[in-house]
Amino acid sequence: MSTPLTDKIKNLIRASGPISVTDYFALCLADPEYGYYRSREPFGRHGDFITAPEISQLFGEMIGIFVVHAWQRHGSPAAVRLVEVGPGRGTMMADMLRVIKRIAPLLFEGLNVHLVETSERLRGVQRVTLEAYSTKVTWHDSFEDVPEGFTLIAANELFDAIPIRQFVKTPTGFRERLVGLNADGELTFAAGVATLDPDLLPSSMASAPDGTVFELAPARQAVMQTLCDRLKTFGGTALIIDYGHMVTGFGDTLQAVRNHDFDPPLAHPGEADLTSHVDFEDLARIALSMGVHLNGGLRQGEFLYGLGLAERATALAKDKAPSEQRLIAAAVDRLAGEGAGKMGELFKVIAVSSPALNLMPFRPVD
Repeated sequence: MSTPLTDKIKNLIRASGPISVTDYFALCLADPEYGYYRSREPFGRHGDFITAPEISQLFGEMIGIFVVHAWQRHGSPAAVRLVEVGPGRGTMMADMLRVIKRIAPLLFEGLNVHLVETSERLRGVQRVTLEAYSTKVTWHDSFEDVPEGFTLIAANELFDAIPIRQFVKTPTGFRERLVGLNADGELTFAAGVATLDPDLLPSSMASAPDGTVFELAPARQAVMQTLCDRLKTFGGTALIIDYGHMVTGFGDTLQAVRNHDFDPPLAHPGEADLTSHVDFEDLARIALSMGVHLNGGLRQGEFLYGLGLAERATALAKDKAPSEQRLIAAAVDRLAGEGAGKMGELFKVIAVSSPALNLMPFRPVD
């Protein structure tokens, strides 16, 4: 089944030749007419996927606890910019603010919330979710528009939605992977002319067989540099949570999700969410090269349990009906457990800070 964006992309390829995976990725998510985030309601049970904050209030509460801890370790500054980049439905921020208000009223008084959101439709949803805190919240199209000052940043499932480049091993080296048309006029992957500088490859790639895919993410690197530059200039901490791998490797991680199920990446442009796994080693390299302090990484399960997830879940379940207690236990297992359909192992967490400070529950670095 062809989508309106399929036809638009095919026409583009017929006119100008195959396009890069980066351009295909960007068109699928952000095309002004048919892009996924422009036209769909991606989040929640009626959308295509459920993010951690939608599973349980416990997730946002743990992030709120982390924010309070980071603020205290930074010396409890009076004025705080609390920034979320890609805030979804606003659920995580609402849960964070409820906890912050309860356990750190001084921080709550001194903070202003800045949401970086380009979708006018999602801003509307966020306004409703965060209505109780409306006097504290400002929206921005770009992170660069956030006012100067000490900053605490939360980025949950941000980097996976930033486009990547892919290179495929051929007998003549790694060539950029493109999206073109096959003999039947359908979208297909092909190897282009552009080659990859071998210095950018991990040493283990030298003997990789033909057909091996290597992913590079210059756009993600640029976002990481922007976040770190902000922390270097004004002080603060950024918390980054996403699914991905701790060590740079190879493999095709481009994937589409539609109606809570995996979909071939070229099948339904504009009607499926397109993502790829985040290379946390690469993000860490950028952070260290920018001179900020790195805490991490941890699996999401370790991170949440380290912040008191089990204790908070027990308190939440107290005096509840058995059916509600079972729901809370199931949510904890999905957020922090390991195995298929669970987030505890696949999702990773790092934090970067300036000036340097060790943060719980990360293991201290000498």
